[in-house]
Amino acid sequence: MPRELASLVERYGGRPYSVPALREAPVPDAGTMEPFLNALCDGRFSLVVFLTGAGVTALLREAERLGRSADTLDGLRRTAIACRGPKPTAVLRRYDIPIQVSAAEPYTTAELLDALQAVNLVGTRVAIVHYGERNEPLATALAARSADLDELCLYEWLMPENLGPLQTLVGELIDGTVDAIAFTSQIQCRHLFQVAADMARSNALIDALTTHVVVAAIGPVCAAALRTFGVVPRVQPAHPKMGPMIAALADYVELTTGA
Repeated sequence: MPRELASLVERYGGRPYSVPALREAPVPDAGTMEPFLNALCDGRFSLVVFLTGAGVTALLREAERLGRSADTLDGLRRTAIACRGPKPTAVLRRYDIPIQVSAAEPYTTAELLDALQAVNLVGTRVAIVHYGERNEPLATALAARSADLDELCLYEWLMPENLGPLQTLVGELIDGTVDAIAFTSQIQCRHLFQVAADMARSNALIDALTTHVVVAAIGPVCAAALRTFGVVPRVQPAHPKMGPMIAALADYVELTTGA
């Protein structure tokens, strides 16, 4: 949501500088969709777990492509649904699909597993609709509770096709022409540092992000990704959303610079 994020920055008096750090690409159907939809529509899943709104949208798009929209929606309405956060919840509710299990803030895998503690999974068939990569900790935890898993990956996170803007950003962060950087996902952190490594500028980037650049992370998963590179974000909002993150960043800048 680059435009919305840029608008928030402008609202607080900042100058937005938007750089794409990833793209979502569909994963080619390797014959997995038909069996998955058959199981869903036949009521063979006890629980379907959605991690992102993009995952819900991708599933419904594939169902439409296969001419199975109506029975897919009906199957979802007849199956218990668990959501990691508000984005998959919002998409499902647009189709009048009830959600039985919802993770609490800050909407990480840990909160989702906490919310699922009350659900008996022993011997049940559980579907996980992953995000841009397999959520191994979630799958491992559910399998350890004796659930029989069906896992679906409908899209993947890739580098932008044009790496020029990311390469330019690395240089400008190091040179001090950017005052603050806000990350909204952990994959953005990984891609930025991957580009810096390819440029042989990793150490310089880490130095910039720990000294003169104010770093904001939208939530604990994003913050944890930054810490793996030796960067501790100075700003992390109480609520893991774009609005609170930019507000917290503005407050931090005002308190530390008087701007």
